[in-house]
Amino acid sequence: MHVTVEPTILYFGNPVVLISSMNPDGTVNLAPMSSAWAVGWNVMLGLGKSGQTFENIERTRECVLNLPSEKLWREVERLAPLTGRNPVPAHKEAYGARFEPRKFETADLHTLESLHVAPPRVLECPLQIEARVSAVHDLGDGATSAAVEVRVIHVHAEEDLVTPDRRHVLPEQWHPLIYNFRHYFGLGSELGRTFRARAP
Repeated sequence: MHVTVEPTILYFGNPVVLISSMNPDGTVNLAPMSSAWAVGWNVMLGLGKSGQTFENIERTRECVLNLPSEKLWREVERLAPLTGRNPVPAHKEAYGARFEPRKFETADLHTLESLHVAPPRVLECPLQIEARVSAVHDLGDGATSAAVEVRVIHVHAEEDLVTPDRRHVLPEQWHPLIYNFRHYFGLGSELGRTFRARAP
């Protein structure tokens, strides 16, 4: 039997993404988010417009999408209460966020130079996607959020995650961190595959 509900949040099982972007002073911002989906070589990012990440990528038109594995959930959680915005926006202050300019160090993560965008990659993330902004779309009444469409420039992967021809990520090797109603999860064992699957 089903009942009609009004959940306080609708993060119903999305992969975590750490977005690296460049601050106006040339330092790096790193922020976790979990509203991202890809179609082809385009990725749509759902971002609050009051955050430093949105301000950075709207201004510079580039970012890196770093995908952590399930092993990195503690590092991601160390980033969760931090903001690169100073002063801290009121709605973030209300849930206990604090300004932190040195996010990589605070989360015990390390930078890795990107090939074609200024923001660095996160060394510890098995998948890293360099991207440039294609369009920004306001979302909802009052436009406090935006859907940011980015075009993928490069995908980097740990070598043991891909086939020898580097054309496919091996699903059994990739263990993304999933944000599921504000709890962290990994994937269980494979249940099956779609008829379009190409990796062996």
